[in-house]
Amino acid sequence: MLDRPEFIPATIPEADKARLRVMLLAKHARSSGAPDPVDGNHAIYHHELRTTLEAIGLGVVVANDFTEIEPGPEVDFVFTLLNRGGFQNSEMLAPLMLARRSVPFLGASPIIRGLADDKHLSKVIARLHGVPTPDWISCRIGQPIGEPDFAAERLVVKPNASSASWGVKIVDSWAEGRRHVEHLHELGHDVIVEAYHPILDVAAPVVGGAGLAPWFLPPMAHTPETPGEMRSYEEKRALTPQLVKDSDPLSVVEDPILVARLKMHSRALSKELWPFDYGRFEFRYDPRTGDLAFMEVNLSCNLWSRKSISRSAASLGVDHATLVESIVAHSMTRQGVVAWNAVEIAA
Repeated sequence: MLDRPEFIPATIPEADKARLRVMLLAKHARSSGAPDPVDGNHAIYHHELRTTLEAIGLGVVVANDFTEIEPGPEVDFVFTLLNRGGFQNSEMLAPLMLARRSVPFLGASPIIRGLADDKHLSKVIARLHGVPTPDWISCRIGQPIGEPDFAAERLVVKPNASSASWGVKIVDSWAEGRRHVEHLHELGHDVIVEAYHPILDVAAPVVGGAGLAPWFLPPMAHTPETPGEMRSYEEKRALTPQLVKDSDPLSVVEDPILVARLKMHSRALSKELWPFDYGRFEFRYDPRTGDLAFMEVNLSCNLWSRKSISRSAASLGVDHATLVESIVAHSMTRQGVVAWNAVEIAA
């Protein structure tokens, strides 16, 4: 599978925009754009996506609950972001319901979504392809909790299918780690325990554009004033006043050797997961030692203009609306909503 050397956005022809009805399925699809007391800036993100899709020229229908797609929505395409439905593995439900009704949707097939959201299985695939990973163990509900078979000064204990760092805890002993495993099990979550790796979070975005192959956008590094610790759920969602900022401290990775390594590993992982419409492969990188470790893959992740994928595209001169339209155009063409020869390559 070849990747394209540069990102060339695709656009949806005006005639197709005029005829298509697109549903935005998201918890805050009807948001006014204000932060939510529970989900924080996710409500701002969903509002921005709705207004962006409308500005592109698409006819948008909004929905915020699975019941609204149960009978089969009378739309041509669903932009589904209803990933946190309040129960385990809820990110697979909307894709499964829409697949049952033969309604095209953004993202990836349900089975690929499930594989990608399982941090343990993602690491198994990574190691199969020679992608460096931290040492880890899987602690699924119903299995005896086994002690890590590797040495590590610190451990990261987290739900096996969490998002935005919910439930993550860094511990200095297995006794403390086991207690957190048991706590997460009581909450109904499978758990993964891995060796802690410093220092920087690095994301390698991959999106669909004009063509069949994936597009590997510039990798982005999270560069806080005090690097080293993992970002909390509250920080990512800006849920406390001291953590509310205009944007994440993100910067384009400039080191050509690191960029080459990230693209090589992202290419290897994409071979197992493609086709999908957009996502990012996440790594931890220590610039002092060169240590690089794959953490997880996030398909159908955050497309807010302030986050990594959009800001990576912006570094190439591709604005948020152009990026969103290109991703949607790719998804529509691969699923036959729009003919391949009808999609236009943006100048």
